[in-house]
Amino acid sequence: MAHPQFSCSARVEPLPEQTDAAQGSFAFSYTITIVNSGDIAAQLVARHWQITDTQGTVQEVHGLAVVGHQPLLQPGDTFQYSSWAQIGTPQGSMQGRFLCVTEAAEVFYAEVPEFLLAETGSLH
Repeated sequence: MAHPQFSCSARVEPLPEQTDAAQGSFAFSYTITIVNSGDIAAQLVARHWQITDTQGTVQEVHGLAVVGHQPLLQPGDTFQYSSWAQIGTPQGSMQGRFLCVTEAAEVFYAEVPEFLLAETGSLH
């Protein structure tokens, strides 16, 4: 029986040119690496992010694709993309998951472990 699985990791960097601390606006770029660690080809179809600042303000982001792509990954393939997020405090966190579908039309989710939005980098 097929075992679909994507493994995900994140790397974070501050975006000082997009940050305005006086206005309570802090921006961070993040790079997500997705590896098909399963044994069947699968496609990333949609995303869901939960972005939280240290005051407890939560932003939910849902949508099809990631940066305009819905990559089809063979076992062992890697896909990487970068995007950014803006929060109201100097630190916060993000976590999410990707909706994926195997070539056999089996739906599964790839979890992105929580990572820190801060100058210090990621938790994982």
